[in-house]
Amino acid sequence: MAPRRKKVYEGKAKILYEGTEPGTLVQYFKDDATAFNAQKRATIEGKGVLNNRLSEFFMNGLTNIGVPNHFIRRINMREQLIRQVEIIPLEVIVRNFAAGSLSKRLGLEEGTLLPRPIVEYSYKNDELGDPMVSEEYVIAFGWATQQDLDDIVSLALRVNDFLSGVFYGVGIKLIDFKIEIGRVWDNDFMRLIVADEISPDSCRLWDVKTGQKLDKDVFRRDLGNLTDAYTEVARRLGLMPANTTSLKPTAIN
Repeated sequence: MAPRRKKVYEGKAKILYEGTEPGTLVQYFKDDATAFNAQKRATIEGKGVLNNRLSEFFMNGLTNIGVPNHFIRRINMREQLIRQVEIIPLEVIVRNFAAGSLSKRLGLEEGTLLPRPIVEYSYKNDELGDPMVSEEYVIAFGWATQQDLDDIVSLALRVNDFLSGVFYGVGIKLIDFKIEIGRVWDNDFMRLIVADEISPDSCRLWDVKTGQKLDKDVFRRDLGNLTDAYTEVARRLGLMPANTTSLKPTAIN
């Protein structure tokens, strides 16, 4: 096994290491699960393997429809090579149906269809609990410009169209999701690309017919086995054998 490269950053679910090529990083997916701003923690065997494979699938899909993102290639079961970006300190949230904090804020029943997809932002700061912020805050504090925000909304809605279609095709309703956006430079030209990950950790996913939750709410609300839920998503997307009921170490290579 090659010696481990220098750790650049460790978050709740992933570790970033120096990349094998200039301008790259290695993103390692952990089995750690957290909720409620890390007040609830657990280790879920196999979660990192599933999220690595699922994020690869979605990022490749975005590349195929012309949505720029940081993904280069998967290295192994838990690692992928990504482009190094300057992360904008915002979580970009797209909501199609009411759920979670939106239901609490507005008193809407979970599952209520929204008039149109809603894009909102939270400031990436764990100590503050990732507070929701307005565009005015984003611009005033210099986290992004108005042009950046216009581009972010465009990217987020394109991702939403893609993900909604992919999930609906396998009987899953995309309730909401969050992405992160990074800046990259090609010579003097700056552009924004989708970064971080796209997985059931960052999406709310409900079965179209039964409403069964197939995302991290299973862990948040003690609704069952999280690995089973993520495995079901991967199975429906054709990333695992159709008869798979639980993750085997060799199921995804």
